[in-house]
Amino acid sequence: MKKSLGAKTLAQPAPVWAVSAYDVNGKPNAMIAAWGGICSSQPPCLTVSLRPSRHTYAGIMKNKAFTISVCPKGLAAEADYLGMVSGAKEDKFKATGLTPVRSDVVEAPYIDEFPLIIECSLIHSYELGIHTMLVGEIKDVKCDDDKLIDDKNPDIEKILPLIFTPGTRAYHTIGEYVGQGFNMGKKFMK
Repeated sequence: MKKSLGAKTLAQPAPVWAVSAYDVNGKPNAMIAAWGGICSSQPPCLTVSLRPSRHTYAGIMKNKAFTISVCPKGLAAEADYLGMVSGAKEDKFKATGLTPVRSDVVEAPYIDEFPLIIECSLIHSYELGIHTMLVGEIKDVKCDDDKLIDDKNPDIEKILPLIFTPGTRAYHTIGEYVGQGFNMGKKFMK
C-alpha cells in the first residue's frame, strides 16, 4: 500500500548542479541548485530554478548567462559548501580551493575541477512561487577527456555525479548499469 505524503518536492533524484555566474560586480560566484533538468532537445535547453534573493541570481539576470558544473562524488564537501553560504559575504572559490574559469562562449565562469560543464545563455525566466525558473539555451558542453566513453559522450560511471534526495537532504551518486535505453523495452513491442 502506498502512503500519501502530500504536495511536496520529493521527486527523486535531483541533480547537484553548481550554477555559476559573474555577480553584478564581475566577481565569479557559484551556488548549488537541485531544481533543474533538460527541457528541450531543439534548441538544446535546460531549466534551473533559483530564488531571486540568491546572490547568483542577480548576476545571471545582468549577464544573461550562466554555467552548470556537474558536481562529482569526490568534491561533495566543496559542493555542499557552495550551497551553504552566500557569495555576497564569502569568496566561495577561495574557501574551497576550486578554480573559476571564464567561459569562452557565454559571460559566466565554470568550475575547472568539475568534470562536466554546460554553458548557457538565458533565454526565458518564469516566476513560480518563491522560485524563478530560468531557461538556458545550451551553447556548449565541455567534458574532461578522461571522462568520455566514446570520445563524444560523458561517461556517468567516470563522472560519478552527485544526486540529491529532497526530504532527507542526502547526497548520493549513481548505481550500477541496468541496461540500454530504447532497447530493454523492445520485449513488449508487437
